Amino acid sequence: MSFQLSGEQRAIRDAVREFGENEIRPVAREHDEEKQYPHDLVQQAAEYDLVAPTIDPEYGGAGMDLLESVLVTEELWRADPGIGSAIGSRGFGSTMIQEFGDDWMKEEWLPRVTSGESATCSCISEPAHGSNVAGIETRADEDGDEWVLNGNKMWITNGTVADVAVVMAKTDPEAGHRGITAFLVPTDAEGFETTKIDNKLGIRASDLAEIVLSDVRIPEENVIGEVGKGFYQLMAFFADGRTNVAAQAIGTAQAALDAAVDYAGEREQGGQPIAEYQAIRHKISEMATNVEAARSLAYRAATHVESGDDDVAAKFASMAKLFASEHAVDVADEAIQVHGGAGFVTDHPVERFYRDARITKIYEGTSEIQKNIIADRLL
Repeated sequence: MSFQLSGEQRAIRDAVREFGENEIRPVAREHDEEKQYPHDLVQQAAEYDLVAPTIDPEYGGAGMDLLESVLVTEELWRADPGIGSAIGSRGFGSTMIQEFGDDWMKEEWLPRVTSGESATCSCISEPAHGSNVAGIETRADEDGDEWVLNGNKMWITNGTVADVAVVMAKTDPEAGHRGITAFLVPTDAEGFETTKIDNKLGIRASDLAEIVLSDVRIPEENVIGEVGKGFYQLMAFFADGRTNVAAQAIGTAQAALDAAVDYAGEREQGGQPIAEYQAIRHKISEMATNVEAARSLAYRAATHVESGDDDVAAKFASMAKLFASEHAVDVADEAIQVHGGAGFVTDHPVERFYRDARITKIYEGTSEIQKNIIADRLL
């Protein structure tokens, strides 16, 4: 099966690459060191239709399919994973709103996301529940024509910059995953408290927070989709999310590879560039092969997700995320090795790529969870 990009897809890739090289890379180190959220770059990215690009054009989005959005993600992360994360995650939860929300939700929030005016966040993980979504403990109790939310959400991307949150909560605690409901919650609601998490290993330009919900009251019309169907609504997007994380890993690995190739051509040892030594040439050959293999697997996963075959899509999305994330860390590690001592300090970006790559093995389901998913579809 061939994955040659069309002319339109190449144009999307090239436009994002140009944006990354001209606007993101020059300030990447500064944003990482200062743990600074890139508000201005997010606004610029929105002008290029790079914020939540899969949102329909009627709401100001680019209407991209998954493969096109994967190309956007890959190139943003190739420019810088931290800033790429901030831009790429700006619309977290907007897909749930677009697919299952009422018209008023879409009309009120989606144009604000695509324009760069507002960010959304998706509140799923909790201190004791990460990969086990069905185990969440946040409660939503009905009180007249309102719902009252109480709970604690952890590791929430955009937690302190979002204007609205998609919150997963138990409306029937005894029903397991069948008792989960999705709610649209404005972040300025009374009782919605956020605490920024900024002691991260990597992707430091991206916002992360802990959220505590204390008697947060929202009207019954803020239920997204149907009561008790939140888990199933969420599962509809897991393959998309995992394929996009694979793209994040590929972008980071490609950036590390690029840096290693450039350094190997410049650094001289024994009277010649180190690129002339077989040990270095073999390292770079293996790095490039793993990046290309991950890229092919991610593009294939994207086409399976678009085809609508859920079981095949889930398998390939998990394969893509597993392979790409594991090898992104390996490629970044080898890039440091090519640099030698110079790769261990911030004078060169490879140490940042190594730190940034590590998260891709954890979120959207750990590598161990991906192996379970793959095995379930093979055995």
